[in-house]
Amino acid sequence: MAWVLLVAAAALEIVWATALERSDGFTRFWPAFVGVTAAVVSFVMLTFALRTLSMGTAYAVWVGLGTLGVAAVGIAALGESASPARLACLALILAGVVGLKLLDG
Repeated sequence: MAWVLLVAAAALEIVWATALERSDGFTRFWPAFVGVTAAVVSFVMLTFALRTLSMGTAYAVWVGLGTLGVAAVGIAALGESASPARLACLALILAGVVGLKLLDG
């Protein structure tokens, strides 16, 4: 259950980062509201996952999956670069997340 909470928290990290980017510096209410709400829920879910998972693993996975998701949104929806070097770096992050999952059980 802790891993499910952690992955859901990472998904919300993608939501809050994207929403805050869309909030235009907190000048647009609904994106700002969604961003802050998703951030709070994401932190709470991470906290519950930390009851079972080691801190280093949980935090690294949470940030890693969030990073991958936000980068994917940037590439798919915002026209950010999908250069081979950038994709290779993102693949390394994914390999690290998978490795941490396999080592932590």
